[in-house]
Amino acid sequence: MDSGHLFNLVTIGYFVAMVLFIVYLATSSKKIALIAHLFCVAGVAVHTLAIGMRWYESYQMPGGVGHAPLSNLYESVVFFAWTILVIYLIIDLKYKQRSIGAFVIPFAFLAMTWAQLTLNTSIEPLVPALQSNWLTYHVITCFLGYAAFAVACGVSIMYLIKIGKEEKAEGPIGGILGIFPSVRVLDDINYSAIMIGFPLLTIGIVTGAAWANYAWGTYWSWDPKETWSLIVWFIYAAFLHARFTRGWVGRRAAWLSIIGFAATIFCYLGVNLVLSGLHSYGG
Repeated sequence: MDSGHLFNLVTIGYFVAMVLFIVYLATSSKKIALIAHLFCVAGVAVHTLAIGMRWYESYQMPGGVGHAPLSNLYESVVFFAWTILVIYLIIDLKYKQRSIGAFVIPFAFLAMTWAQLTLNTSIEPLVPALQSNWLTYHVITCFLGYAAFAVACGVSIMYLIKIGKEEKAEGPIGGILGIFPSVRVLDDINYSAIMIGFPLLTIGIVTGAAWANYAWGTYWSWDPKETWSLIVWFIYAAFLHARFTRGWVGRRAAWLSIIGFAATIFCYLGVNLVLSGLHSYGG
């Protein structure tokens, strides 16, 4: 069994977890929530093994092309899915609100499905610009930040759904929305996720600048990827500034979190697939 087969198993596992979390919302069964959680844990374990195996496989290729599996679009997408689960499980350790899995796991499942069905899965030699240890530092920190923003986005969607219903309801909310955490807890999880992601994104930008100087002789060249990463940084900086100085919570914070993740996705995929620049090799 090679890494490709393991990634297929991971995709199936995340699909099962996603479905079980949705069933949990409909049934309120804690047993189903636990099984879904165990699928997530097992999925991360197998996902980690698959990434390690792909790394090993790269060293078995003719010509010695061994490198960390972070160098092309396929590898970055499967790594992004892995980081989403890692951040989700870290958040779950504190809050233990299993219902948010129904709004977070779909990001990882869709990423894995897209990668497995449409992207080039071959292992290729690194282009000269990527032959640096900065690749590992930069990609890992950036994608952990992106993953935290994905969790924040999923939680923000839950918040907007629940607060909209609460404002219309005359009494306690039951049914599926009754399984959601309180709006206060959702707002707190949104803030906590962004507090994880923002420093990681900052480190990612700094390591990217150092890498750019190593590869191209300049720390910043206003490449589209660099420009959009700065836009994303400013959005989340504005989120934290507004929260600390103006007390932005609730609906405004949720919308800003969703807008920030939309900008993050464009920074990650839109720049690679639509715009041209120094980062076009990512496609």
